[in-house]
Amino acid sequence: MSKVLIVEDDKDLNNAYSLILNHFGYSVETAFNGKEALRKIKQFAPDIILLDLLMPIMGGLEFLKQFKKDPTNKAKVLIFTNMENSPELTEAYELGAHRCVIKSWAEPQNLNRLVSDALLAR
Repeated sequence: MSKVLIVEDDKDLNNAYSLILNHFGYSVETAFNGKEALRKIKQFAPDIILLDLLMPIMGGLEFLKQFKKDPTNKAKVLIFTNMENSPELTEAYELGAHRCVIKSWAEPQNLNRLVSDALLAR
């Protein structure tokens, strides 16, 4: 069973993503900011992380910087954001994000496909 960490400060989206991925058989943990996510990674060891960029306490880019400092962190990171064509997306890719998905373009029913495609990609 693949493990997914959802890092999203919007409680409704966090809950919706969690319900959908649980339905498809993923083991899911959630966090509401990057600082909380860094703590959970140590215990949960996710295979993939769904990461929002704009969050309180610690945003997605700072999370990625901290995440990449530890070579034992092997999870793929999917950025989920509404910041289309922003410098933050370029920086997220430079920091190792696997893919960026614009939230307003991603239908919840496609979430399973996005996660499974990322897990299969080398």
